[in-house]
Amino acid sequence: MRLGILAATLAGWLVIPASPALAGAQKYEPLAASVQAALHAAVADHAAPEPHFPSMGEKIEWLTEMSRRLEKRIPDRRARHEFLKTVYYEAQRAGLDPQMVLGLIQVESGFRKYAVSSSGARGYMQVMPFWVKLIGNKDHNLFHLRTSLRFGCTILRHYLDIEKGDVFRALGRYNGSLGAREYPDMVRGAWEKQWNWKTKVASR
Repeated sequence: MRLGILAATLAGWLVIPASPALAGAQKYEPLAASVQAALHAAVADHAAPEPHFPSMGEKIEWLTEMSRRLEKRIPDRRARHEFLKTVYYEAQRAGLDPQMVLGLIQVESGFRKYAVSSSGARGYMQVMPFWVKLIGNKDHNLFHLRTSLRFGCTILRHYLDIEKGDVFRALGRYNGSLGAREYPDMVRGAWEKQWNWKTKVASR
């Protein structure tokens, strides 16, 4: 499975403390027409973000546990649950680990919906505006919850495909810091320290 491959790929990385925010900037690269069309289709599909869990019990457990961990950052319970369900849905749709996506959001924006970096990246997943022109349309607002997560997960999946599943290099591309260890290590640190729920469940 993709998630198992991602976890195995990351297993040997150095764990360092996660920063509240380390937003970077994806680099503009010309896309083949077929790739551009595929990415446009990926961000244009606005299906309702109701994620599919292996079971109702796992859905309740995951949402309850992640909600508890996120409470200080997003105090409103309804907003918190909407955010978590959208993260799970969009990550699952793109073939990504939802916990990795939460780690990325923690590092990129600190869970701030309206975060803007010095380079102009926007929203929870700090997506650069050129992506809207490249694969989206004028109605796409990168501060909108589902739009931010849809674009961010689609772009990360694109970088993973380019890098043939190499998560370290894909994360570097996402942050605009390809080849440097700091950002991928910080995402992994946030993922394992804050959002790795399976370990917690197994230890109960």
